Amino acid sequence: MDLYEYQARSLYPKYGVPTTDGWVVTTPEGAADAATELAPSATVVKAQVKVGGRGKAGGIGFARDPKAAGEAAREILGMDIKGHTVQRVLVTEAVAVSAEYYVSVLVDRARSGYLAIASAQGGMEIETLAATRPDSLVRAPIDPLQGLDLAKANEVVGAARFAPEVAGRVAEILVKLWDLLRGEDATLVEVNPLVLSEDGRIWALDGKVTLDDNAAFRHPAHTEWRDAEADSPLEARAKAAGLNYVKLDGQVGVIGNGAGLVMSTLDVVAYAGEKCGGVRPANFLDIGGGASQQVMADGLAVILGDPSVRSVFVNVFGGITACDEVARGIVEALNVLGPAADRPIVVRLDGNAVTEGRAILAAHAPPQVHLEDTMDAAASRAAQLAQG
Repeated sequence: MDLYEYQARSLYPKYGVPTTDGWVVTTPEGAADAATELAPSATVVKAQVKVGGRGKAGGIGFARDPKAAGEAAREILGMDIKGHTVQRVLVTEAVAVSAEYYVSVLVDRARSGYLAIASAQGGMEIETLAATRPDSLVRAPIDPLQGLDLAKANEVVGAARFAPEVAGRVAEILVKLWDLLRGEDATLVEVNPLVLSEDGRIWALDGKVTLDDNAAFRHPAHTEWRDAEADSPLEARAKAAGLNYVKLDGQVGVIGNGAGLVMSTLDVVAYAGEKCGGVRPANFLDIGGGASQQVMADGLAVILGDPSVRSVFVNVFGGITACDEVARGIVEALNVLGPAADRPIVVRLDGNAVTEGRAILAAHAPPQVHLEDTMDAAASRAAQLAQG
């Protein structure tokens, strides 16, 4: 679960990360009142959306007085930033900035460990920083058994060439961010910018935190931060049905049984799509082992509810999940959906009860269902159908 900035910053005091005071409001009048309480001379009004690039989009405003804070909020509230509508703003004290830095700690799945990232040049999106100033960005692996202590943090900060007068304090912040990552079961904690103010103090002026949903049972308080309005309707629908679904930016809907098989299917579809005008997978959907006829029907209904999907690839290797159950689920879903099931569906079945499953589809499935014998052939067919 990605947190809004104001939610991420609310965790900072618990771990000793220095940040400015702020109020979250939903009206221009509330912004003016917040500015009066916080710092009558100058404040910053920041759009609260779960996406980067707010400044470039006009979602951050500097206000010299409470009236200006209200006017800035009026401009920002309701704004569309990369498809996200601004429903609330964060009003914080303004800080006279002398230098901006970037620091983060995150789960590094590729190495089955953690990663600390630091740069003495912050204030821009990490992707932009990596592209324009790659030498300024230090990535340091963290041993899960050793963790990030002050000695290791000092190594990271030293490699990033922070000025000597701030290096020690930035290293201490890195350790605190590590404590936050572990303490809250987060997968990412990022501060951009971490700043040195003109009066010589260090402040975390932004916050990006992603929490691990698999650890939610350990943190009941985290549930109050979930924003149903910000969640994808399709992901919410899939979650309600108990499905493991992630929306992607593509055109071929994918269903499989088992995370490994689904991941392989995404790769095969992406490869086949390169020959079909850049067609890509539209989602990750794992119906799991032993999935019932109803689970198959629910999964297909979710994918066909995505208007960006032009074709569907159902890839099932029958083990605990029998292919005849999958086939019945497909037929049932298409009967229930009726005219809404208006896109081609490519099915590859193999393993337990494959003969029975193929026979059911051959006898009962409508013309838009296409059977293929291999995963590669099915991926190619799905990509071609999506392109057409």
